[in-house]
Amino acid sequence: MVKENDSTVTEFVLQGLTDKLELKSPLLLLFLGIYGVTVVGNLGMIFLTTFNSKLQSPMYFFLGNLSVIDLFYSSVITPKLLENFIWDKNIISYSGCMAQLFFFCVFVTAESYMLTAMAYDRYVAICCPLLYSVTMSQKVCNMLVTGLFMMAIFGGLTHTIFMMRLSFCGDNIIYHYFCDVIPLLKLSCSSTYINELLVVLLGGFNMLVTTVPIMVSYVFVLSNILQIPSAEGKSKAFSTCGSHLIVVVFFYGSIIFMYFKPASSSSMGQEMVASVFYTTVIPMLNPLIYSLRNKDVKDVLKKAMDMTYRPLQVRSKNH
Repeated sequence: MVKENDSTVTEFVLQGLTDKLELKSPLLLLFLGIYGVTVVGNLGMIFLTTFNSKLQSPMYFFLGNLSVIDLFYSSVITPKLLENFIWDKNIISYSGCMAQLFFFCVFVTAESYMLTAMAYDRYVAICCPLLYSVTMSQKVCNMLVTGLFMMAIFGGLTHTIFMMRLSFCGDNIIYHYFCDVIPLLKLSCSSTYINELLVVLLGGFNMLVTTVPIMVSYVFVLSNILQIPSAEGKSKAFSTCGSHLIVVVFFYGSIIFMYFKPASSSSMGQEMVASVFYTTVIPMLNPLIYSLRNKDVKDVLKKAMDMTYRPLQVRSKNH
């Protein structure tokens, strides 16, 4: 452990997911594959929603922004996780740890607010279709995205600034695979009361102002869908909301399990699984869910693949 003036920790050691040598190679390949799919999937979704004329509605604008968030969100966590499977000790500097904490808080908060904006978009599209183009204008969409990033940056700065006020002068081993709030608080040798209060207040506020609008939106959405007379109309309406609902359940389910369960039921292994799910698996699943369940995205992907495949066929015939 490296210390400055024999009192202040200048670097941390990330314990990682496992210390068993026989598991490190399989896990390295697994998470390398997950990260590869995450990068390709989200970059593909960003490209399609940005440059394809058929995917220029507010729904795809939000979907493109969600892919940007997932891409950076995963890139903040996964590369450092992969180092745990390569090196005996995965060391991160104090400043690097605080930077990782800040960006993690920013992107996890931004994801929750983006899912709320997407729920509101679905509510307006299904419940107020005649007002959709006015209510969800490009100006409104830009304001929503700007606002959610401002909220996310505020939360990230608050947690990071108050974390930097703490003293770390004992054990420097973080029993986690990244610099998260709770594992860092356990290492502090000064009072963490304010930081713990911030976790409850900021976390509770963000959870409340994102989950309540999502639930209210879908109560109205489902009520309107059930009033549609034709089975085909109901199926089409459900299909536009199904992908988003799946993402919401996965994301909030793992977050609630990690941060809002009783301390008495706390298990390091369970917490690791939950955090792996919302930091690495969900950013990979989001573009897959939206591409596999969304007809417009599937059609655009199919045309893009056909345009790529045909020139290759022509070249092979000429040769």
